[in-house]
Amino acid sequence: MHVPVNSLAWPAGGLALALCLPTPAATTDPGDATLAQAKSRFAKLGTNRVHYVELGRGTPTLVFVHCWAGKLAFWRFQSAALQGRSHLIFLDLPGHGQSDAPQTPCTMAGYARAVEAVLRDARVSRAVLVGHSMGVNVISRFYRDFPAQTQALVAVDGSWRGFDLSREQFERWLGPFRGPEYRQTVAKFIDDMFPVAATEALREQAKAAMLRTPQRVMVSSLEGIFDRAAWECKRIDVPVLVLNASNPIWTADYEAYVRKLAPQLDYRTIPGTGHFLMQEKPEAVNTALLEFLRQYRLVTK
Repeated sequence: MHVPVNSLAWPAGGLALALCLPTPAATTDPGDATLAQAKSRFAKLGTNRVHYVELGRGTPTLVFVHCWAGKLAFWRFQSAALQGRSHLIFLDLPGHGQSDAPQTPCTMAGYARAVEAVLRDARVSRAVLVGHSMGVNVISRFYRDFPAQTQALVAVDGSWRGFDLSREQFERWLGPFRGPEYRQTVAKFIDDMFPVAATEALREQAKAAMLRTPQRVMVSSLEGIFDRAAWECKRIDVPVLVLNASNPIWTADYEAYVRKLAPQLDYRTIPGTGHFLMQEKPEAVNTALLEFLRQYRLVTK
């Protein structure tokens, strides 16, 4: 995850993955109805419930992990397009969406256990995990803790490396998120995730959803991401797909780092997008995902 030191501005792709869909600027999508009609299920994680929905059949199982302060509906542009091609699971991380909010700190290890609880409840032994932004940190920790259950990993505009900040710099940056006016800080943070014109409807939808996330969950999650030692991998021995926005934070040095980390790597850039590229250019993202699955013979459809 990359955060500018002296600003709260969001570099698209910082907070840290041919099908025809309607224009991304539309406020409705077939995926909205698809997800709404899917039966809600709840996995148990200690005394808390983790909400998820299932769609489709077949192999592999694709598990979609949303971003910081997000919810499963952020993948709505994938649900309708992909449900006829594979088994899909969309989940709300603890403290998000319809999942219970734990009283304990939100860590990447805890989120990974929530994903594992969902797989266990759904009776899935192995899966391809797709993470957006903070979701990449979650699936990275999942791979560390549950490698036998990980078939492949997909990173959508999320970093395999942690904050480029000292603890002092991080605490100064995080301060406004802890304060009483945090909603204004979060709103500006989200606005900067959508730098591309004609994505205003998507931006307002995301903002409305993300601002419903409890403040303590937002802050605790950011603290969990900062602890890079708790989720970074030394090496990834399953196939990896990286889908990034065309943002200067994704440098040649970063790409070289990921190529060394994951020898079985498909590294792509989706031009003309902000941070929510799976919503802004769903056709490109869905096509890339299917090509990746076929490349490694994970799906045949």
